[in-house]
Amino acid sequence: MARLYFKMMKIPERTKVAELLSRGQEGAEVSVKGWVRTKRGNKNVAFVAVNDGSTINSIQLVFDLQNFSESQLKGISTGACLRATGKLVASQGSGQRVEILATDVELYGGADPDAYPLQKKGHTLEFLREIAHLRPRTNTFGAVLRIRHAMAYAINKYFNDKGFVYLHTPVVTASDAEGAGAMFRVTTLDAKNPPLTESGEVNFAEDFFGRETSLTVSGQLEGELGAMALGEVYTFGPTFRAENSNTPRHLAEFWMIEPEMAFYEIKENMDLAEDFIKSLVRYALERCMDDLKFLNDMYDKELIERLQNVCSAEFVRLDYGEGVKILEQSGQKFEFPVSWGVDLQSEHERYLVENHFKKPVILTNYPKDIKAFYMKQNDDGKTVRAMDVLFPRIGEIIGGSQREESLEKLLLRINELGMDAKTLWWYLDTRRFGTAPHSGFGLGFERLLLFVTGMSNIRDVIPFPRTPKNAEF
Repeated sequence: MARLYFKMMKIPERTKVAELLSRGQEGAEVSVKGWVRTKRGNKNVAFVAVNDGSTINSIQLVFDLQNFSESQLKGISTGACLRATGKLVASQGSGQRVEILATDVELYGGADPDAYPLQKKGHTLEFLREIAHLRPRTNTFGAVLRIRHAMAYAINKYFNDKGFVYLHTPVVTASDAEGAGAMFRVTTLDAKNPPLTESGEVNFAEDFFGRETSLTVSGQLEGELGAMALGEVYTFGPTFRAENSNTPRHLAEFWMIEPEMAFYEIKENMDLAEDFIKSLVRYALERCMDDLKFLNDMYDKELIERLQNVCSAEFVRLDYGEGVKILEQSGQKFEFPVSWGVDLQSEHERYLVENHFKKPVILTNYPKDIKAFYMKQNDDGKTVRAMDVLFPRIGEIIGGSQREESLEKLLLRINELGMDAKTLWWYLDTRRFGTAPHSGFGLGFERLLLFVTGMSNIRDVIPFPRTPKNAEF
């Protein structure tokens, strides 16, 4: 009879927890589905907190034990997945507006309390990285991943609203972009017995693409090609660096946002970068406040204030040379000595932002010897029209420049660096046929998320981090 009863019952359609907590109508019959966060109670009543990922907050199910058999509630423990139906009522306790007085429950999948890794609270972030397949169920990573989604949407919305074209640049490439780091080789050749040339080197002419190829380190160069026809484009996709770096700031696989704009010079480039990043932070404050409050309370007590300050501050625009003078005269003892011509380290960048100006800084006009070949040279012959946006706690969050549109100057710079111009013929063609002033920049998505979430390790703002010796999930 019990089975017949359940078949005949009319179960309300599922409502997400976020909607129930914000707009749920008291007295309505509702159905909720999700994973158990906690279970407590006494001999008369059981309280079960359920979360479905739609919000940082869980909804409480109240079970009057007179209406449920022991077997019905037996498998309900932390980590279990269920569907519950009942009446939405005003919450008797503090912390939420409504709760569900349960009348029916169905267990989708149990979770052995003795084996479930998240049975207890207080796990370290280091431990959670070892169970990346389960850590999204925690409050911390639920919050981070919802914010990551919101930022990805906000990025696409921002550029779409400004008329940019989303350009899908290749993941497999024969270009090293700017010599930005070691690359992951892509090949179908037999690793144990590859074909060899007469000189004994691997013969990549017999490889799938007929040449040596790798995973991309940047979509910028291809982005420039798009900008020279479509005006304003952006790329947003994965990039890869085969660097053996086990630091809180490095990943082997990460995501980059790289806009490229025809007819933009360095000032317009800086204006766009400042407006872009302020727009993203404002979006997070407007749409992700529950998650931000949780992260603010648990990890970074100054997070929300810092985000608000970025939105209200006018970014300082500072010449590299002036920045070096400030650092030299600061009286600060840096781990890395600073002088004109050196590539500034994170400690230098953060000093300018956090100690001297106390607001974001856009540093410009770097020495050409420490910057990439494609950056436009200034008339002094020593510097280029580069720009780095420096943020508190992060240091450089955006790097960009006005690109060199002169074929003659670009070729001279390529030769100075000992690069092979023949392999860049397609890139140089944009300077041969209808060249134009243009600019662009790159924003590391995970660097942005470090700032927006207040997390301290870049491995904690990407679902499944790829680092040296780590590709488990």
